[in-house]
Amino acid sequence: MALPTVIFEDEVLLAFDKPSGQLVAPDRRDRTGEDLMALVHAKFGPGIANVHRLDAETSGVLLCAKTKPALDFLSGQFQAKAAVRIYHALTAGAAVQDAFTVELALAEDENRPGLMRIVKKSGRPSATRFQVLERFRAFTWLECHPLTGRTHQIRVHLAASGLPVVNDGLYGNGVQLLLSALKRGYKGRASERPLISRLALHASELTVTHPVTRTFVTLRAPLPNEFAVALKYLRCFAAG
Repeated sequence: MALPTVIFEDEVLLAFDKPSGQLVAPDRRDRTGEDLMALVHAKFGPGIANVHRLDAETSGVLLCAKTKPALDFLSGQFQAKAAVRIYHALTAGAAVQDAFTVELALAEDENRPGLMRIVKKSGRPSATRFQVLERFRAFTWLECHPLTGRTHQIRVHLAASGLPVVNDGLYGNGVQLLLSALKRGYKGRASERPLISRLALHASELTVTHPVTRTFVTLRAPLPNEFAVALKYLRCFAAG
C-alpha cells in the first residue's frame, strides 16, 4: 500500500489524508495488515509518531509529530479536549432533531473484543455533538463533533440514535446506498454496486494549536469522490 497524500508538512508537523481500509498502527488482533505508521517510518524515519488514531475503516485527517516536544504538546490538546475535530457521516434513517448531542458511556464489548458497547456503569464518559446538514429520503448527511475520543465513538453513538453509518457492519445494520433504491426505472440492477463501497464516515477537519508558533492550524481532507457522487444522486433523486 502506498503512503497516503500529505496534506500538511513543516518542521514539526506531518499530516496525511488517510484512506479507508488502512490501519494507523499495528492491530493487536491482526498483525498481518500493513499500517500507515510503518510506511511513515520507512520513508521519514522512526522518530515520527501519530498524535491520534482513526478507525481503519474511517478516512481523513491523520496528524503526526516529528519531535517529542511537539508530540507532547499536541497530545495534551487532545487530552484537554482542545483539539477540534469535524467528521462527516452519511447515515441510514431520519434524524428527529436538526442538532443533538449524545452522551453515552462506552466500554469494550467482552463478547466482541476490540469493539465497543454502551454501558450504564463503569464505562468511559463519551460525548458527540451532531448537526444535520441535509435530509434525504431514508438517509441523513451529518456533521459530527466528537467531544471525547473513544474508540468507534461516533459509530456507536449514531447507531444508538437510530442513525447507523451507511456500510457499518459492526454497529449498524449494514445498510448500503444503491442507485436502484433512489432512481425509478433503474435498469442496471444485475451488475449494480453501492454508491459508497466503504464506511461512510470521514474525518474532514482538525484544528490544533501549533507547537512552535502557538497559532491555530486547521488541517482539511477533502471528501472522497464516492461521497461527492453519492450526495449528487441523493440530491437529484431523494431530496428532502
